[in-house]
Amino acid sequence: MQLFISTIGLLFVGKLLEPIWGSREFLKFIFFVNFLTSVCVFITAIAMYYITKQEIYLYMPVAGFQGVLSGFLVGIKQIVPDQDLWFLKIKAKWLPSLALLVSIIVSIFTTESASYLPTMIYGTFIGWIYLRYWQRKPETKLRGDPSDEFSFSTFFPEFCRPVINPIATIFERMLCGRRSEISDESGGYTLGGTTLPGSDPIEASRRRERGARALEERLTAERLAAAGKTDETQKDATENV
Repeated sequence: MQLFISTIGLLFVGKLLEPIWGSREFLKFIFFVNFLTSVCVFITAIAMYYITKQEIYLYMPVAGFQGVLSGFLVGIKQIVPDQDLWFLKIKAKWLPSLALLVSIIVSIFTTESASYLPTMIYGTFIGWIYLRYWQRKPETKLRGDPSDEFSFSTFFPEFCRPVINPIATIFERMLCGRRSEISDESGGYTLGGTTLPGSDPIEASRRRERGARALEERLTAERLAAAGKTDETQKDATENV
């Protein structure tokens, strides 16, 4: 069952992310998120074993694609944050948070789901770290996405952000070293007084437009394919009559 879900998720989300990121960056994302998620879950399991002395933590499933699928949701949040989902009345930017919330609720009632919860949490977090700080952008020759729309606090509701923002700022300084991100009049970020290319709202808007266009083209193609099959079915039925 897990293999089936992972395969469907890879094929479905890959149609949206791979054309925008490129094949190389898409594969790099899968590798890094899967590898680092497995390492983090393994370290957590060992730590919990030494703390609680319960052997159940030694048999936690470390390998798995759930972390990558969670990371894919973060990628959708980055590319088409304001896109309304066709099957739910929510915006795409809330997909990672909603998936984690549902997983936490389900894990309370089922032990099997609880064993995969750390994988999803680490997958979401590492996916965000990769896209925020490590992903190389060919159009700007920079790494990451420093826009405010993709900050860590955007994973939480508005009322939680005053508490999350100070913690996120400390984390930002740890990962970025001496890089100072100061919003200028145009809303861009600066490094030593020089605006970073690709960090202004224009670049972020272009990225969202590309993602929305790719999603719309894929949905249109699916609708046309479904309509074509319907017409063929009706034609065959007419000929049989």
